[in-house]
Parts: sequence; structure tokens; C-alpha cells
Amino acid sequence: MSLSLGLPSSIPVFQTKLRVLSHRYLVYANLQSPQLGRRSANFRPTIWHDNFIHSIKNGDELDQIGNAKRFCKLKNEVSQMIYKESLRDKLELVDALQQLGVAYHFEEEINDVLTDIHKFQNSSTVMNSDLYLVSLLFRLLRTNGFSVPEDIFKNYFDDKGDCKTELSLDIHGMLSLYEASYLAKEGEEMLEMARHFTTKHLTNYLESSNYNDWRMKKHVKNALELPLNWRMERLHTRWFIDQYKMANQRRHTLWELAVVDFNIIQDSYKNELKQVSRWWTELRLYEKLPFIRDRLVENYLICVGTAFEPKHASYRIAETQANCLVTTIDDVYDVYGSLNELELFTDAIQQWDITLTEALPEYMQKCCLALFDTVESNAHDVLEKRGLNVTPILRRAWKDLCKAYLVEARWYHNGYVPTLEEYLDNGWITIGAIVFLSDAYCINDDVTVTNLEQFSSGYPDIVRYSCTLARFYNDLATSDDELKRGDTKKSIQCYMHHENVTESVARREIKELIRKYWKLLNGEVLGNSAFHKYFKNVCLNISRIAQCIYQHGDGYGKQDGETKDQVTLLLLDPIKLI
Repeated sequence: MSLSLGLPSSIPVFQTKLRVLSHRYLVYANLQSPQLGRRSANFRPTIWHDNFIHSIKNGDELDQIGNAKRFCKLKNEVSQMIYKESLRDKLELVDALQQLGVAYHFEEEINDVLTDIHKFQNSSTVMNSDLYLVSLLFRLLRTNGFSVPEDIFKNYFDDKGDCKTELSLDIHGMLSLYEASYLAKEGEEMLEMARHFTTKHLTNYLESSNYNDWRMKKHVKNALELPLNWRMERLHTRWFIDQYKMANQRRHTLWELAVVDFNIIQDSYKNELKQVSRWWTELRLYEKLPFIRDRLVENYLICVGTAFEPKHASYRIAETQANCLVTTIDDVYDVYGSLNELELFTDAIQQWDITLTEALPEYMQKCCLALFDTVESNAHDVLEKRGLNVTPILRRAWKDLCKAYLVEARWYHNGYVPTLEEYLDNGWITIGAIVFLSDAYCINDDVTVTNLEQFSSGYPDIVRYSCTLARFYNDLATSDDELKRGDTKKSIQCYMHHENVTESVARREIKELIRKYWKLLNGEVLGNSAFHKYFKNVCLNISRIAQCIYQHGDGYGKQDGETKDQVTLLLLDPIKLI
């Protein structure tokens, strides 16, 4: 869809012309200065070129037909398992379905099972069960939207409020309680105590030579590295499929279903990636603006991390486009633009007025036109499909993002170091996730007029908490590199500056804030808010994918390490059925 935007009806023509002339004068004056002092981040070029992307092979047609038939047969077999099992087996089956990434095929069956279990959560059968089972029940109920209090664990604490010491001998139960503890909401001290206790004893277990169960050690090591609730779902699924095959031979049907489903979805990812690659190649911003990060494949990977199910294809495509534009505009503000140019650019975005782009330097014009065209095109698609006008919400996210970018640019150019509170009040926006979450809210089949009115009134807490976590993960990994190229100070440096502490102390503080915000986010996700389960999951997954991308450094800017392996595992290499 080509862009066709008229003058805003609320602005008289003569005022618009005056503003354009004023902008042209300022840009001219700016360009006449002896030296703009352009910065360069020397970003590495993409390792995933268009020709490579379009050479990626899907499974051949006969294989795809065979997989579809096999999948239907396996799905029917697994459906029958769910209702025939004991309490323990039902919970373990539901847990396996979710970790294997196929639970979305059995949403009704899983809801039926957990609804029945939830009714009897305080029964003697549950309360007298072992630590492993109670912890598993708690985790599955909470992650699937059922209310369950932390005092379900009261039998495992002594009179002083400490975990009973004999629990440390039950490694299976300890691991289950450890994972459950990461679903804590703010103020749940019992679960916080459980987290400390289990972390200590599981760490001791790994260091001990008295235990020879290598499979259990592998799961403990994996959990201590990162708890299940913090992991990128699809990447964990890829890991868990391999582990499940070795440990559950009696449920080979379930493993086979997961493998077939993984490969079917991967084929659809390949097609979507080729589609967005055509869009990005035709746009050619990475050629016209050589200072930006060209990260199409990484941007698509992020979208898989936020909503992996096949039915969210339209969101993944629209969001990959948005991700590419967020990165481009972020680099304009952080790396290349002068402060005068950025003021003008921000004004053009705030007015959402195509006539104002005439006053901008050519490289900024290209950004604006690409942004306007993409946003209006996606909004038009929603209007055609569902009769809803989402344009104001999509525009608002970009306006707020660019305003926040400009605040950081002014801080940098004025040499101002904000307090941590000031930084976070702005930084939760500059991470860019408000664009992702606004798109996720608007570009899905469940959005209604009432939903839009609720979201139009402002960004809810669930959005802010999710974005803040993404900001923290980004800062922990990238702040040193960004400072070297002349970027504004991040959360770590702000805390160091105003609290007069070392970097290691500041990093510890940020990690404690991460724990706090995860509890706040858990409270929103697990609460009885009006938000749809899909949107809650996207909010969770924004935080998870940020953690994933930045866990071992800047996996976005330097994409040839862990991120390359993740792309290969999730988007390129199918799993062999052997």
C-alpha cells in the first residue's frame, strides 16, 4: 500500500507552510556549520544476506504432506492420554506438552484438567503429596492463569518460617520448588525464602561428587543458569525436545509429535522470513543509511520469541518490519543525527505530517517515509480485516518513542547524567518495546473496540514492567560498547554516578531490580486483568527474549555468536526423527 497522507485538518495551511520554511532554514543553517561531528558505531554488516535467505529450503512437498498426516494421528493419540492419567501423570503430561511447545494444540483439554485440579488444590490428596508434586501443581496452575496462594507450601516450612532442612535431600523436589519460586509476586516472602534455599542446595548438589545422576545434574545446571519462567519459550522447547527423548522412552508418541510440529512450524517461519526479506530488500534502508544495524533475521527471531504459534504470522511479519525501523531510527538518534536535525525529525514524527519531511536531510526523509508507509499500511490491514481503526495507537507508540529518544540525545549533547529514576522514566520507552506491544495488542484476531479504548487511555503497568525488564537486560550487556561510541549513559553508569559506587555494585543493584520487576510483572500476568492471555504472554516474552539476546553480551549488535546458533536451531535446521 502506498502512502497517501493529507494535511492534518486541525492545522491551517499557512501555519504548516511557515513551519516548513522555518525547518528548512534551520536545517540549512545546521548544514553550513563547519563540522557536524557525525559519529560512527562501525556496526558489523549482516551475516544473513538476502540471497542466502531465499536459498533456504523447506521440506519437500511429499514430506510436508506426510508430516501433516502423521501429526493428525499423533495428536489424536496424545489427546486420549490426557484424560486417562493419574494426578501425577496428568500434571507431568501437561508440563511436558508445554515445555515441548505443543500445548497450544490442546488448550481445551489442558484447561479442563487444570480446572478440575484447581478445585481440589486444598484437598488432603494434594496437601499430603510430596514436594515435587505440590511445586509442579503450583507452577502449572499459576502459569495457566489459575489463582493459587503461596501458603500451599506451608507444610514445608518450620515454626521459624524457614524451609525444613530435610528438604535438601530431595533433589527432584528441590528443583521443582526452585522453578515454582520464580512465579512469585511482590510481597510473597515464602516463595522468596524458597528461592534462596533451593538455589543454595542445588548449587551444592552440582558441586558434590556424591551424586551420579547425570541427567538430573544437567537439568539442575540448566535451571540454575536460568529458571524456566525467564527462558525464551521456543529456544527452551528446542533444548527440551532432545532431553525428553532420552528420558521418556515410554512416551515416544509425545516426543514424535513435538518433533513433527517443530518442523512444520519451522517451514512456516522460513516462508515468513523470505517475505519480510523481500520487503527489507526493496526498502534498502541499509544501503541508503550505511551507519545503521542491518539485523533483519535477528529482528524476526525476536518476533518468534514473543509469539511463536502459527496463527500469529501476521503479527510476526508486521513486527519484524517495526523492529527493523526501530533499530534504524534508534541509530539515527544515537549515532548519526545532529541535535538540530533530531529536533526537526522528532517534530515531523509528532505532527505525523508528510509535508514536514521536506525540511529534513535526505537520510531522515527516507526514515520518515518508510515509517509512515509501514505504519499506515499495517493499520489499513487491520481496518480491512476487522473494521477497527488502530492508527492512533500505532502512531502514539512511535511518537512516544521518538520523544524519548530526543530526551536521551539532549542529555548526551548537554553532558547531563540523569538519576537512575530519571533514566528509567524515559528508558523503559527507549528500549522500543512499546512499539512491539502496541502492535501485538492491535494486530491480533481477539482485539475489539472495547479493548482498544482500554489501551488508548495510556500504557498499562504490564507494559511498563515488561519494557523496564528489557531495558535492564539491554543495559547489562551493551552499555560499555554504547559508551565507547559516544552514547548516553545507561542505568549502570547513572547509578554509579549519583550513588558514588563501583560498577560491580551498580550491576548487583540492577540485577536486584530485575528480580523486583519480574515479581511485578508476574503479579500483572497472574492477576485478573482484562487483558487477553495472548497479550499477557507477549509481555512476558518481551522480557524473556531480551534476556536471551543479551545473556552472553550484545547478541544483537554482534550477531555471529550465540544469536547465530539460535537462528540456526530455530529457523534453519529441522529436527531429525531418528
